[in-house]
Amino acid sequence: MTSVGALFRLDGRVAVVTGGGGLLGYQHAATIAGLGGLPILLDIDAQALAANAARLAEETGQQILTLEADITELDAVVAAAERVQAQYGRVDILINNAARNPKVESVGDRDFSRLEHFPWEQWQLDLNVGLGGAFNCAKVFGAQMARQERGVIVNIASDLGVIAPDQRLYRVPGREAEQQPVKPVTYSVVKHGLIGLTKYLATYWCEQGVRCNALSPGGVYAGQNDVFVSKLKQLIPLGRMAEADEYQGAIAFLCSDASSYMNGANLVVDGGRSAW
Repeated sequence: MTSVGALFRLDGRVAVVTGGGGLLGYQHAATIAGLGGLPILLDIDAQALAANAARLAEETGQQILTLEADITELDAVVAAAERVQAQYGRVDILINNAARNPKVESVGDRDFSRLEHFPWEQWQLDLNVGLGGAFNCAKVFGAQMARQERGVIVNIASDLGVIAPDQRLYRVPGREAEQQPVKPVTYSVVKHGLIGLTKYLATYWCEQGVRCNALSPGGVYAGQNDVFVSKLKQLIPLGRMAEADEYQGAIAFLCSDASSYMNGANLVVDGGRSAW
C-alpha cells in the first residue's frame, strides 16, 4: 500500500502552468516544484515570466522553463507544446490558470463595469483569454496526455463560478444607483464556464486516463483597499481573505495521485463564503 505522503509526490512530472507570470501562477508552480515536479511557466507577459522564473530558480535550485505565448492563438499554444515535447518528451499536468480580471472602474461619468455599458470588445477579450485560452490549452496539451494515456488538467475557477458577485462590495457612497460600480459580468461567465469545461473534459478523455477537476478559490489578499477588504471579510465565515499560498494544498491534491478517483469535480476553497 502506498503511503499517504507518497501519494502527493510529483517526482519528475512535467506541469504547464498558464498565467505563470501572475500571483497564483507562481504559487501553483512552487507547489509543483516543492513536490518534485517540473513546473513550466507560460504567459504572454515576458517580464512577469522572467521575474517568477528567477524567484522559483532561487528558491528551488531548478532551471525553470518559460514559454511566452498568447493562449488565444492556437498556433502559439501548439508551438509551446512542441517546445515542451522536445525538452521533456511528455506533459503530465496542465493548470489552466490564465485569466483577465476585469476591473471595477469608471471612465468619466459612466461606469463601464455596469452591464448596460459593458463594451462588446471587452466581453470578447475577457472570454477569449479566460475560456478560449483554457480551451486551446486543453485541446493541445490534453490531446497529448490522451496519447500518453495519463494526465491531469486543473482549471482554476472561482467562488464566483459558484455564486453571484455581491455587488454591495463595490458600492461608492453618494453615487446614483445606475452609476454604481459592479463586478463585471465577464468574470462570472468565464468562471462558471470553466466549471462546465471541467465536466466536459472529465468525461471526454477518461478512457485514456486523463482526469480533469476545477479549483474554485476565494479572494486572495493582494493590497486591496481597506474598505473593500472590511466588507468582504464580513461575507466569509473564517473572517478573512486568503493568503496567496493557502491554495498550495489544494493544488497538490488535485495534481497528484492523492486525488486519483476524483474527476469532474469542483473543489471550493473559499473560507466558507459560498456556504452562507
